Amino acid sequence: MADDDIISRFEEFVRENCYEDLLSLVKLKSQSLFVDFKKLELFEPELADTLLEKFEDTIKLFEKAVEMIDLPVEKGKIFVRLVNVPENLDIRIANLRSESLEGFISLKGLIKQTSVVRPIAKSVVFECPACNSLIDVKQEGVSEIKEPKMCKCGRKGRFVIKEKELVDFQKIVLEECPEILEGGEQAKKIDVFLKDDLVDPTLQRKVVPGSKVRIYGYIKEIPIRNKRGAPTTIHNFLMEANNLESVDKTYEDIKITPAEVEEIKKLSKDQELFDIFVKSIAPSIYGYNQIKQSLVLQLFGGVRKKKPDNTFSRGDIHIMLVGDPGTGKSQLLRNVTSISPKGMLVTGTGTSGAGLTASVIKDEILGGWTLEAGSIVLANKGILAIDEIDKMNKDDRVAMHEAMEQQTVSISKANIHATLRSETSVLAAANPKMGRFDPYKSVGEQIILPLPLINRFDLIFIVRDIPSKEHDEKVASHILEMHRDPNENKPALEPDFFRKYIAYSKEHANPILSPGAIRIIQDFYVSMRNKVTEESEVRSIPISARQLEALVRLSEAYARMKLSKEVSVEDANKAIELVQYSLKQVSTDYETGEIDIDRLVTGITATQRKRIADISKIIEELEGKHESRIVPIDELINKCKEAGLDEGKVKEMIETMKRNGEIFEPKAHHIKRVG
Repeated sequence: MADDDIISRFEEFVRENCYEDLLSLVKLKSQSLFVDFKKLELFEPELADTLLEKFEDTIKLFEKAVEMIDLPVEKGKIFVRLVNVPENLDIRIANLRSESLEGFISLKGLIKQTSVVRPIAKSVVFECPACNSLIDVKQEGVSEIKEPKMCKCGRKGRFVIKEKELVDFQKIVLEECPEILEGGEQAKKIDVFLKDDLVDPTLQRKVVPGSKVRIYGYIKEIPIRNKRGAPTTIHNFLMEANNLESVDKTYEDIKITPAEVEEIKKLSKDQELFDIFVKSIAPSIYGYNQIKQSLVLQLFGGVRKKKPDNTFSRGDIHIMLVGDPGTGKSQLLRNVTSISPKGMLVTGTGTSGAGLTASVIKDEILGGWTLEAGSIVLANKGILAIDEIDKMNKDDRVAMHEAMEQQTVSISKANIHATLRSETSVLAAANPKMGRFDPYKSVGEQIILPLPLINRFDLIFIVRDIPSKEHDEKVASHILEMHRDPNENKPALEPDFFRKYIAYSKEHANPILSPGAIRIIQDFYVSMRNKVTEESEVRSIPISARQLEALVRLSEAYARMKLSKEVSVEDANKAIELVQYSLKQVSTDYETGEIDIDRLVTGITATQRKRIADISKIIEELEGKHESRIVPIDELINKCKEAGLDEGKVKEMIETMKRNGEIFEPKAHHIKRVG
């Protein structure tokens, strides 16, 4: 079809199908005319095919046809935006090839990076110094201004810029969604250019790092430049956007057939449901039953709730594995992220705080600064596994505090101030500083992590490699059988179906606490906190409100796994069982045998606090005997022994008090209280 015929047919289509919409948007001073592609296809299939095959040229003819339509009110520039586009136009960024150029396509992904909105020259009018002729040159790309090659009078070069037509412009980087990646596949990225009213302030809330969007447009190529700035024969893909839609559904890329839905509902009624899921977590690793149970519940997650004051209580469950090397921690992390509908795996040695949360980087194309989302933002609504979290830089770990509890990432650098969502479950693994885990030292003493960050985890498990003939025989048999027949230890559920089950449950099951579950959890919490009698010499705190909230999240996850609408007593009891197991591992005071949460939260148990208080009183008494108020350590130890304190424990507490800044050593073998 000739261009005039195309314009004529487009004009007829708009008059018949879009005239009222056109009139409304002009009255509202809007610029986008949204055209239903399926209506255009019914109107004239050939016209629709032409638009898809040569989109850049044909859409201009479409917009020219809109300009030719007379309206009772004055209209400005109108842009045609396509909607209701066929799903067969969806293409993965990884599958873009040279044949994708010029044609209309749809890309779906997460926004990883956004630039500030800048004006860009759409066309530049040059004046010839020789004959004063005006030459209008259309500008392409975002590099240097394109000048006319020659004037009609024969002059070449040194033309003068008279005027420019500027349009608003923004560059975003679109990255493939984690849920569509297979195995260890790397997510591919592409630069996308938004222009004109697609950068309208009202639409900017859709264009923030971490948001999931579908973008319609066409692919162009730009040459990669060498170090001297000259274009090379190698080109990069970029996308010119025609329209942008926010994608709210987290797991819509996971296609679940009606038959699979029926299978999911049938499995949810199975009495052995929990065991089936547990046996589907890393079947090649022997044992770790409680850990695998917790990982199953983490995959399902609790329910996020909005409070009346517009704050939220998180539903995501955070778990950390601490222990000896070679115990399969990394393999557990890798397996969980491969099962999760939206999982990402990073390592502490290769990840910075900016790479985990968010960063502001220099834009090579536009100049200025751009905001880039990190892993915890891109894994929003999913699971982020961090291997060797203890190897991360100290400053980088601080950035995790807000992301794990408030589930937001706030950034204020350069000229960018933003708050990004990070509704992400964190699964972390750490190795003790000395190689092997020492059960007589607290977790905080053995891994290089701040105690407030450790306290963000709902469950912490100790993974130890202790020689035991019976256990070692079972492990060896399990591993050797697996090597003899790799198919021997198949998961109870295929990972693909497991993933679909999780996605379905998260979309359709949001259980609430039943009165029975509330009573069970409340009774457990109150009894634990009041387990020590008033007459006891040492009053420890076995559990805090953080563990109470963890109990609620775990109970909800267990109910969600069964597709229940309500959290039952059974669900609450399963959560209590796992929390007790975790607390016993990381919070047991080995001097009293009681659970003391302060061992995890502060690194000092109630027993140690009392001992420090007793020693402080003795130091205070001895200070009065010395004019300089400096107490010899030997004299202090002898006095403590007279009071019935063990010499080894006294020396240990003196070192602890030094580290805490309560006392210092003004000269060798002498101490003095601070203040």
